[in-house]
Formats: sequence, structure tokens, C-alpha cells
Amino acid sequence: MTIPLSETMRAIRRFAPNFYAKVGIILGSGLGGLADQLTDPITIPYQAIPGLTAGGVSGHASLLVMGYMNGVPVVCLKGRLHRYEGVSDESIRTLVRIVWQLGARTLIVTGAAGSMRAEVGAGDIMLINDHLNFQPGNPLVGPNDESVGPRFVSLENAYDLDWRNIFKAQAQRLGIQLPEGVFLSLLGPTFETPAEIRAFRMLGADAVSMSVVPEVILARHCGLRVAAVVAITNLAVGMSTEKVTHDLTLQFAEIAGRKLTRLIPECVKEIAAADER
Repeated sequence: MTIPLSETMRAIRRFAPNFYAKVGIILGSGLGGLADQLTDPITIPYQAIPGLTAGGVSGHASLLVMGYMNGVPVVCLKGRLHRYEGVSDESIRTLVRIVWQLGARTLIVTGAAGSMRAEVGAGDIMLINDHLNFQPGNPLVGPNDESVGPRFVSLENAYDLDWRNIFKAQAQRLGIQLPEGVFLSLLGPTFETPAEIRAFRMLGADAVSMSVVPEVILARHCGLRVAAVVAITNLAVGMSTEKVTHDLTLQFAEIAGRKLTRLIPECVKEIAAADER
């Protein structure tokens, strides 16, 4: 049964009647520690929110956390919902639209990914400037809610150029290497084959994972400006002798996450300031 978004928001407003965000952040595998930086936090388990369900993947806490980062009101989705778990597109739509309904105008998407560039290895981070969507279907398929966004959505500047420039400037100031690249999203839960990775590299992809793109599509549909940065947890299959596992993902996501916990708060402050101009 589809839960109206108004019912979802009524439940959230019982916990946070006067909170309005400027920026939303989706925290990927092993990156939940960023939410710990929020001051005056209000935390709600996904299970307590109508229309949401808890995810079952290690490294994803399934918590909605509202608070302040560098003085900016922020809503963190501490743990995403994955389509490969059998989660419906409706639940993922609800998750992103909560950010929009709370007043945010920007969504920062993070995640863990494999690198298809030999010079960008485990523990690095990569700024996403475009994507290739190899997930089946599209989260906007079905009747369109015109109160949320238009039927047809442009993805020409899906990864906002102004926000990318802020990320690059802040990374340079902090001495953090931040290469840019094209992200390729697959359904999972299987990792890629070496042949698939060779093909994806020929298509121009730089990083690969099982998330990010559905949320970016949904964010753009409701008018949120998007920035995306991923933690590189491994070289893609066939590019290294290291065996790709989820444990490895969590290990190197934590290493890359230390860079993100320095970078993202500075970018949040700059994005909020730029959005006020």
C-alpha cells in the first residue's frame, strides 16, 4: 500500500515540528560517521516513519538525523535503501522526498565505489560529474506527481557544476586529492565480472557501484541541486589481485570517510552561503 507523503511528514513533524533543512546528505556504506558531526541532533529510525523500511546491509544504520553542521541545518539519511534488497522504488522516492519536504534545496550523495582508473585507488575519493545508468528501469516510471516535479526531467547538469566547483576549491584548500569522474550504477548485489569492467571502461566510466543514480534522478525531479562524491574502496574486478568483498568495502570506506568528514562540512557551509546569494 502506498503511503501518502503527507502522512510520512506528519510522523516526522511529531519529532521535529520546527526543523527546516538547507542541505540533505545521503550517507553510503561505512560513511555514517559524518552524521555524528551534527549538533543538536534529532534522530528517527526509518522503521518509525510511515512509507520507509529499514535496510539490511551492514554499514547502513537506517536513521534519519536532523541537526546542524557548521551552523547549517542539515538532514542526514544515515543509510540508504538499495533496490537489490527488494526495496520498492516507492520507498526510495519517499526517502529523497523527505529531504525536499524538510526544505532542503541541495542533496549531497555519497557512496562506496570501485575505481576503474588505476591511479585512483582504495581510500581515495572521487567527485562525480556525470553518470551511466545500468540499473533496470527508472524510479520515475509510473504516474507522475505534478506537485513534486515534471513528467520529463533533464539530467544535463545533474551533478551541479557550481557545487562541483565548491567541492574542488575546498578539497584544494584542505590538501585533499579530488579527481572527477563518470559514475556507472548497476543493480547488484553481485560484483561485476572482469569482462564487464573492461566494457564499462570503454564506455567512459570511471567508478562503479550499486547505488547513487536512482537517488540523483529523484532529487532532480523535485528540483534539488545535487553534488555526489564517492569513497573508493577498491580497484574494479580484474584491475588488481585483491579480491573484492563487502568487508573490504567497509574497511576502505572508513579510510576515505576521514577525508569526507573533513571536506563535506566545509562544502555544506559554502553551498549554503552560495544558495543565499
